[in-house]
Amino acid sequence: MDPELEAFVPLFPKADLNDPATARKDLAELAGAAPPPDFMELEIEDRTVPAHPDVPVRIYRPRQAQGAVVWLHGGGFVMGDLNTEHPWAARVAMGSGAVVISVGYRVAPEHRFPAALDDTYAVLTWAAEHAAELGIDPERIAVGGHSAGACIAAAVALRARDQQGPTICFQLLNQPGLDDRQETWSARHFTDTPWMTRDKVTAAWRHYLGSAPATPYAAPARATDLSGLPPAYIATAEFCPNRDEAVDYALRLLQAGASVELHQWSGTFHGSQAILSAEVSQRQMAELTAVLRRGVAE
Repeated sequence: MDPELEAFVPLFPKADLNDPATARKDLAELAGAAPPPDFMELEIEDRTVPAHPDVPVRIYRPRQAQGAVVWLHGGGFVMGDLNTEHPWAARVAMGSGAVVISVGYRVAPEHRFPAALDDTYAVLTWAAEHAAELGIDPERIAVGGHSAGACIAAAVALRARDQQGPTICFQLLNQPGLDDRQETWSARHFTDTPWMTRDKVTAAWRHYLGSAPATPYAAPARATDLSGLPPAYIATAEFCPNRDEAVDYALRLLQAGASVELHQWSGTFHGSQAILSAEVSQRQMAELTAVLRRGVAE
């Protein structure tokens, strides 16, 4: 493991999603401790997207914005909101030059699948229909996110393709959890890695799915047809249970004809890019925003 990252491992809270209330509190404290970026170059606005129910969003608009991204926070489908994602959404907007529409989707177990997907799809549709008002090109809207948010982003891309929905120009999947079956080598062997353990992954899917069987819209790795999907950037962490399912999804996208950039970050673990002082984290964030800038510009 990268020594700069390893030094922080003892400071992380216990990786446990069996108590959602405590997990949410721990994540909020972690997010609140992150040094805030300089927001001076951004126009930030809270809006509500009409849906059933309405969906809160926070819009980050850089000067001379180029394209937009519907952005999904991580948190194992259980944790996270507009406030915990605030420092990261702002960094994505400033680094990429894209309008970031951060989605406050409903979380499990109070709201199981497909609540988060429905919320996000409603925001994507709204963004495309209100592109002129938002000052964006409806042909240059991407989807993206971290972890569970990346899973939802991949599912939105599948749904938009299947339902002839809004055009998605790019999908950015950072350390996505895509497969509830947990059968890959990394899922079976990385059982006690920092921040993301096998038990935590199991709990996340249990909260998200309940007793319902997983569909490709819940776990995109289950999709048998990946043709016709937008170009993708997929990033994985070396010591992460989700690693191999994300690598496999990237390969299958390539084989289905999509343009894919895949980066496996050596020495990292799930969510370690939150340790901003580490040199590898700085490289990760710089690359993530650079590929999004290219993705919405092309």
